[in-house]
Amino acid sequence: MSNIVSYLFETNAIRFCEENKPFWYTSGKIGPYFINTHFVYGSEKDAVELLSFIDESLSNKMTLPKKVFEKVIEQYNKNSIYKDVINHLKSYIEENIDVSNIDYISGGERRDWFFSNIIAYLLKKPHISIYKDLSTVVSSYNFEKTESVSNLKDKNVLHIADLITVASSYIRAWIPAIKNLGANMCWSCTVVDRMQGGKDKLEAEGVKSFSLVNVDTSLFKTAFDMGIINKKQLDMLNKFFADADGSMKEFLIAHPEFLEDSLNSDEKTKKRAQLLVDNNLYGLN
Repeated sequence: MSNIVSYLFETNAIRFCEENKPFWYTSGKIGPYFINTHFVYGSEKDAVELLSFIDESLSNKMTLPKKVFEKVIEQYNKNSIYKDVINHLKSYIEENIDVSNIDYISGGERRDWFFSNIIAYLLKKPHISIYKDLSTVVSSYNFEKTESVSNLKDKNVLHIADLITVASSYIRAWIPAIKNLGANMCWSCTVVDRMQGGKDKLEAEGVKSFSLVNVDTSLFKTAFDMGIINKKQLDMLNKFFADADGSMKEFLIAHPEFLEDSLNSDEKTKKRAQLLVDNNLYGLN
């Protein structure tokens, strides 16, 4: 999968922070890397354009799946990075799962659709689009027909996603939505696993979890060997992987100016820094 890893770097899907400047996450926590898996759609620009298109089209849940499919099949046919990632994902699924046992492919709003729609088409499986409100629509594999379906009793579903972290979207929305249809989510396949416990949570729910790329120390070493990060950045990443909260607490104690500056920064950064303080996320109070 070395070329998939290089695509993650080439498209800026994985970004590493500068020394002593960790990223702010929406949770109010901080960390040394950020992942936007959907950038392997070809580029950040292309990915942002598709997300905007989805947002503009969300008002009609019945016509959206076909509209998204038309965009992704066009991109698949013209962008070599995206095409290669999708082909790898398809082969990986075929190597690890008996495809004849898969009745449906599902994908959740919004980034999953960058990958699930095209995989459904290539594997010739009908597609379940899951919305954040847990509503669902089912499309034929070529997205020519989309309908509301309330009962898929005992059907086996493979969920395709861009990324898994702690599996919160799965637990909150994707698994319940599939259960509401009477179906079983048997497998999950993601492009990236951040290795933060999501796989274990899925397997506790009876979902077998697969991913093309694991974000771990070997990935950081590859980035170092490629000259993308330096030794100090590598050390910070390895410490974070070993103990995310402990390493970031240590960083904040050693660099009190980082939090102070963040609280006086732009609105987005200030809001996240305030979350850290208000919820005492690292036990600093």
